[in-house]
Amino acid sequence: MYNPKSTKAEEFINHSEILETIKYSQENKNNTELLNRIIEKAKQEKGLTHREASVLLQCEDKTINEEIYKLAKKIKENYYGNRIVLFAPLYLSNYCVNGCVYCPYHSQNKHMPRKKMSQEEIKKEVIALQDMGHKRLAIELGEDPINNPIEYVLDSIKTIYSIKHKNGAIRRVNVNIAATTVENYKKLHEAKIGTYILFQETYNKESYEKLHPTGPKHNYNYHTEAMDRAMQGGIDDVGLGVLFGLETYKYEFPALIMHAEHLEALYGVGPHTISLPRIRKADDINPDNFSNALDDETFKKITAILRITVPYTGMIISTRESKECRKELLELGISQISGGSKTSVGGYCKDDNNSEEDSSQFEVCDNRTLDEVVNWLMELNYIPSFCTACYGSGRTGERFMQVCKNEQIHNFCTPNAIMTLQEYLCDYASTSTKEIGHKLLQNEIDLIKDENIKNIVIENLEKIKKGDRDFKF
Repeated sequence: MYNPKSTKAEEFINHSEILETIKYSQENKNNTELLNRIIEKAKQEKGLTHREASVLLQCEDKTINEEIYKLAKKIKENYYGNRIVLFAPLYLSNYCVNGCVYCPYHSQNKHMPRKKMSQEEIKKEVIALQDMGHKRLAIELGEDPINNPIEYVLDSIKTIYSIKHKNGAIRRVNVNIAATTVENYKKLHEAKIGTYILFQETYNKESYEKLHPTGPKHNYNYHTEAMDRAMQGGIDDVGLGVLFGLETYKYEFPALIMHAEHLEALYGVGPHTISLPRIRKADDINPDNFSNALDDETFKKITAILRITVPYTGMIISTRESKECRKELLELGISQISGGSKTSVGGYCKDDNNSEEDSSQFEVCDNRTLDEVVNWLMELNYIPSFCTACYGSGRTGERFMQVCKNEQIHNFCTPNAIMTLQEYLCDYASTSTKEIGHKLLQNEIDLIKDENIKNIVIENLEKIKKGDRDFKF
């Protein structure tokens, strides 16, 4: 039976409950009275259940759908303001023992060049990322107990945090590695990681086992219960995600929300982030071979409903998506994006004459530089944020959720975003980006209502111009 407080995967992600939810949402997709009640509940900005959200997803009423989009934008602004957090992935190794049929790192791929970076090579990659202006990384690597043991991950995190180049520093390392033990999660926590990220790929157990025919990732329950072990290991910021296109979105959508409900019910802390990747072309992977591709309109609607269903969570769109798609999704609830990304091992230090496509995990659709992305965000009136203050201040897990759920981020994250943008403008920005950035900063300072906070921000911005760094509220 469905039990969000259970630690057993097949009870908190219950197959029968998902099928019942799909049936219920299909039967009620035109139930105007129910739809309006759900919308009214959503307006309270405290979230929805997986069943309520699924009914909205199946809704065919154009008026209600427009209401969903407007509400998603409003809730995003109330919870997260107009700031957009920026990060970059850093691929350490593409050695992998799994047989995942949607990923080019699968062990049967014999022609893909395999590479594992040394600590010296990692240093060079990190310096290249620092020279772009990045402060926040998500490290990625395949599952291989011989080539990629936990000790290698821990050494790499230590290396990344140790590098101070000019005014550059990586202040938060998020980690996307395979499901592991409580003991290893304790080690990651002690290494001071930011968020532990693990995509479920698909919540449908039968599909999952077919998509992962070989390797340790084949174990559905062990993989699905990873976030519980991470929490038990002391990691209180975790990031969920499915790879849309592997299974039907009608199945994945309620299951993803059920996972969030489970974390909230059992640990009092929902997911810190939810990522929304769609399957993309890569090496020997053809997305046309997967029959559950997600069209743009449905993708937009999923994004909007997730925002009003789990209003407290950060929502991430990577460079898998195009500039045009990312622009639309920013308006519907996305709060984090990657910029200037490379998805191959050692990709940031490769010269332009060498192709990285043969070792990329997926084909990037947005190839702009970080500076171009920053400039673009500001033209859209967003504050590009390189802030890691919550992490640096120990404001994680339940402490962060209290700030977010009480809509107090404006008093913390917006001032911090302003100050980190000033750092970027001083150290890395092009002339045109500096010009638009200084105008945006002045406008944002004028919008700060608390005079004490405003005065501290103004004072710190002057200190940043003189060379000081890493101020935080």
